[in-house]
Amino acid sequence: MAGQVESKGYPDAIVRPVTAARTITTERFAVSAALSGHVDYHWYVGWDLEQPHDQQVIPQPRIHLAAEDGRLLVHGIGRRPFVRHLTGRGHTLGVSFLPGLFRPVLGSRVSAITDQVVPAEELLGVDDRPAAARILSATDPAEMAAAMESYLLEVGLPHDPVAEDVRSWTALAEDDRSITRAEQLADRAGLSLRSLQRLFSDYVGIGPKWVVQRFRVLEVAARAHSGDVDWAAVAAELDFSDQAHLVRTFRDVVGAPPATYAKDL
Repeated sequence: MAGQVESKGYPDAIVRPVTAARTITTERFAVSAALSGHVDYHWYVGWDLEQPHDQQVIPQPRIHLAAEDGRLLVHGIGRRPFVRHLTGRGHTLGVSFLPGLFRPVLGSRVSAITDQVVPAEELLGVDDRPAAARILSATDPAEMAAAMESYLLEVGLPHDPVAEDVRSWTALAEDDRSITRAEQLADRAGLSLRSLQRLFSDYVGIGPKWVVQRFRVLEVAARAHSGDVDWAAVAAELDFSDQAHLVRTFRDVVGAPPATYAKDL
């Protein structure tokens, strides 16, 4: 069985972070010990806008539960670009599940909610409206987080050793830059590619090829956020076939080539 791996999420998933920092307030903070085996962190977004703002986020291989529009909404992994249209004044709080760890909470295949946003009650069987009302009416993040945690504890957080293994393999894909193909991850996990694909579909909600490529895209975003970059060198380091391949892959996810994106943060 794979050991537990600590995760910290990926701040570089926020697209155009300089503009975002001037426009919205974001915060991430720890969950209680009761949730720490399933949930990575709480996240908060607040805004007070004179003009509408579209905030894009690069989807990661993790499930989010967020208080929005009077409900707690489960966000399955999105294969399309994710953009939230913000107007006026408001805030939201959510939790980011560790990759693979929403599966024991859901009790069924996570791939069934890929590309979907579903009210929590429909999936988890516990009315989410009271918790959402407490979260959205509060101004203290600690009070908001307590309401979210109470809801999840009422739902229940079952232990699943397979989920822990999948979590570790996903962390390996994130942390080990030498893994650039799903076949390599399967070898490191000691599984056939087909077995790894089945497990990722069931527990993560999407295949290992997508996961491995997504962490490479997130690394490209991190390089773009860091300053001047030799993109040909980055393409070679991350095992893209060439710089053009890197550009196409990043543009498909973010909407702009990395060099262009880096000039408009």
